[in-house]
Amino acid sequence: MPRNTAVVTGASGQDGSYLSEFLLHMGYEVYGLVRRVSVENTERLRNVIGHGRFHLVQGDVSDGSSIAKLLHEVEPDEWYNLAAQSHVGDSWSQPEATFEINARSVLILLNHALQYPKLRIYQASTSELFGDSQPPQTEETPFKPNSPYAIAKMAAHMACVSYRKGKGVFVSCGILFNHESPRRGDQFVTQKICRQMAEIKAGKRDSIELGNLEARRDWGWAPDYLWGIWLMLQQPKPDDYILATGEAHSVREFVETAATVAGVSSPKIISNVTNLRPMEVPSLLGSYDRANKVLGWAPSERFSGLVYKMMSAAMNRQEYPGFIDTVDWSQFPLDPKNNPPQA
Repeated sequence: MPRNTAVVTGASGQDGSYLSEFLLHMGYEVYGLVRRVSVENTERLRNVIGHGRFHLVQGDVSDGSSIAKLLHEVEPDEWYNLAAQSHVGDSWSQPEATFEINARSVLILLNHALQYPKLRIYQASTSELFGDSQPPQTEETPFKPNSPYAIAKMAAHMACVSYRKGKGVFVSCGILFNHESPRRGDQFVTQKICRQMAEIKAGKRDSIELGNLEARRDWGWAPDYLWGIWLMLQQPKPDDYILATGEAHSVREFVETAATVAGVSSPKIISNVTNLRPMEVPSLLGSYDRANKVLGWAPSERFSGLVYKMMSAAMNRQEYPGFIDTVDWSQFPLDPKNNPPQA
C-alpha cells in the first residue's frame, strides 16, 4: 500500500499529538504544523519528535501564504485541521482572535483546497455548537451557539458544508463532544480537577476551586476520538459525524470520581464566580448513532475509566513532572465494522 501523507494543524495540542502518533502508527508521512511562538511548546510531541516520518513545520493557519506553501510542497492526501483557540472562556476576552483562528483560517484552507481536488480535509467542529439545545444532540439538532468560540466554530462548520456541496471539496466535520486525556490543557475543568486533587493528595493544598459544579458534559477518551476522525476521511463520501459516549455526567460527579481514584476523602470544593462563563451551557449529551452505523465507531472507554487515566497521570506528575502518557494504537481496528470496540 502506498504511503499516505497527512498535514496535522495544531499538532502540539492534545488532539494533534495523539493524531500524529496514530498516523505514524498507520504508516503515514506526517507534517505537524505549529504556530511560531517565542517559547517552543512541543511537550506533547515528545513521543514523535525524532521519528523519521514526522516533520515539524512552523506556520500560521490564518496566513494564506503558510497554507499555500505547505500544500504546494507536500501535496498531502489528508489535511486534519485541529488548530483553534479552543477554550470557551478565553473566547469572551479574545473574540476577534478567536474568530480569526477558528473561522477565517478555515475559509483560507477551503479556498486553497480548490486547487487540489484529491485532497481530503477534516474540520474539527464542536458540541458547543448546540448551546442549550435539548439533549440528546444529533447531527440534525439545531445549532444554538452562545459564546464567541461556538459562533466562530459554527461559521467554519457552515463554510465546510457550503464548499462540500457547492464546490465539491472533500471535507468532513467531526462534531466532537468533550474528549479528555492526561494531555488536556490546564485551563480545562477536567485537568483542573485532576491537578488540584493530586495536589491535595500530595499535601500541597486543602481544597479544589472550580466554577459551575452542576454543568453536565458527555466526556470521552481523546484517543478514541482521534481514531474516529481518521475513519471519517477513509469513507467514499464526506459527511458530518458526532463522536460522543451517549452519557452525561456533572462536574461534581467528576470531582467525586477523581477523589475516589486518588483516595481523598470528602475534598473541600470552593465555587469561585470568576470561573463561571458569561453564558453557561447546562447539558451536552451526544448520540453517536451515525458514526456507529457508517464508520463502525464506538467509544472503547467510559467515564470512570477516563477519570482513572487522568487522575493516575496527574498523581504521576507530582513525582515525575515530565510524565507523558502513551497509547497502544494497535487496539484500534482498521476495519471497525468487523471488529468494533465494545460500546
